[in-house]
Amino acid sequence: MRSRLLLSVARCLRTRRALGPARRHLSCGRPPLEELLARGGPLRTFLERQAASDSRLQVRGPELLAAATLLREKEQELRETEQLLRDENEDLRKLAENEITSCQKEIAQLKHQIILLLVPSEETDENDLILEVTAGVGGGLRHASASIGGPEAYKHMKFEGGVHRVQRVPKTEKQGRIHTSTMTVAILPQPTEINLVINPKDLRIDTKRASGAGGQHVNTTDSAVRVVHLPTGVVSECQQERSQLKNREMAMKKLRAKLYSMHLEEETSKRYSARKIQIGTKGRSEKIRTYNFPQNRVTDHRINKSLHDLETFLQGEHLLDDLVQSLKDYADYESLVEIISRKL
Repeated sequence: MRSRLLLSVARCLRTRRALGPARRHLSCGRPPLEELLARGGPLRTFLERQAASDSRLQVRGPELLAAATLLREKEQELRETEQLLRDENEDLRKLAENEITSCQKEIAQLKHQIILLLVPSEETDENDLILEVTAGVGGGLRHASASIGGPEAYKHMKFEGGVHRVQRVPKTEKQGRIHTSTMTVAILPQPTEINLVINPKDLRIDTKRASGAGGQHVNTTDSAVRVVHLPTGVVSECQQERSQLKNREMAMKKLRAKLYSMHLEEETSKRYSARKIQIGTKGRSEKIRTYNFPQNRVTDHRINKSLHDLETFLQGEHLLDDLVQSLKDYADYESLVEIISRKL
């Protein structure tokens, strides 16, 4: 408590002796989201105009403006404290360093809070999902699907939809030429019963013998299920289980996800048509990422970001988390730009 009081007094004295305003650091290389939130940036100007008027963005307007005011105060406190780093008193400089670290953390939290208040969450962020993989150029696997569930599963996976490209030199390649293959990934949010209702009369369900590897049982029983939604022509198949009942359940789950995604695309196509970051199935024909094994590189083409540790990335460790976070940040950036342009 005493140290904070000393810092407060020292800041006041330093401010009075200051010859002029502190110079702003150049913003070269900062992420777009940081540019918006920087002092004098478009988002800060937008928030200041909102604070000066009687208008409110939404129900959370007062909370948003309170966070913006506190952010401005904290940044002022940070600037004043930074000036103490040049003080002759070593103890005061150490106190200032600790206070600066604390201020920076609070500023980061306030910026994050402002983004959460401004950017609406997707309707499906909390949903489970169906992941579908389809062979493209040179793909060895024809088709595969998986059901993925967990807290905010779709929120973390929704940017994976699109064409993934692999560049490698096979062991059998004598000339050292790079071979390219592609796979198309679709991320389909799984709807709840409330989100989507399907009339049983609109379905045609066929059974057949499963094909492919799997032993004697696969080819001797009618365990494979094919479901057709007659109004739309959407087809869903499943033969991965030995039980026809389980295959039917999975096929229906995939069908519901496909129909729900079609519904969402129709609703959001106008809003997202100009965005660089597409989500779910919206960008399934777009090349989104390249995995280059000779260069030990993975590149996400939507944000032009490359990482040079392919093995770690493919193991799903921190590099994957970092890239997903960068995609989320850029999507938030585009949402904020849209909000600002609409309100100004």
